[in-house]
Amino acid sequence: MANPGISAIRTTQTAVAANKVLKNTYLLLAATLGFSALTAMLSLALAMPSWTYLASVIVAMVLGIFVLPRTANSASGIGMIFLITGLLGFGLGAILSMYLALPHGPQTVGLAFGGTAAIFLGLSGYALTSKRDFSFMGGFIFAGMMVVMIAVIANIFLQMPALSLAISSAIILLMSGFILFDTGRIARGEETNYIMATYGIYLSIFNIFISLLQILGIMGGDD
Repeated sequence: MANPGISAIRTTQTAVAANKVLKNTYLLLAATLGFSALTAMLSLALAMPSWTYLASVIVAMVLGIFVLPRTANSASGIGMIFLITGLLGFGLGAILSMYLALPHGPQTVGLAFGGTAAIFLGLSGYALTSKRDFSFMGGFIFAGMMVVMIAVIANIFLQMPALSLAISSAIILLMSGFILFDTGRIARGEETNYIMATYGIYLSIFNIFISLLQILGIMGGDD
């Protein structure tokens, strides 16, 4: 027969552990986003070529897939997450320099930044306050990613602005789903490693920002 007292203690312990992971995740997320901003500014100052973005993303993804999971439970995981996000920020600087050189470039970058912040804060706030279980979204997100990957490959050959716009919009929807999914898992105590949690949410924010830049760039190009 279940003991109500023991169940209450376990529930409390789970809630405390989840709150600790959530706190550490958001602190580390803020630090990595700030570090990315610094490396992006360094990239801008050095006027890095556009290929820097692709190279940085490839290296960061390799580290994120093969190295970070092995170090996430040790102190070296902190250094690794900063290395990964720093690389992504450095690559982003090369992309930002291209957009800033366009007509209304600073406004485009500012809108993308503001839109990304609004999306992240709104979705994470909703996930935390509603305490809903978003695990049902996992299958839809995976299927959506497969469709987007096929569309990206197809557009390499087709080079259709309309398809590019659709892909960027789909990525924003998928990354928004990831934010709800990941934040919900942290809030329910299902994610116990704040380094891996930070990595997942950071990638969602990064991809939303890049996609918003692309959408606003395409729309701004019609002027």
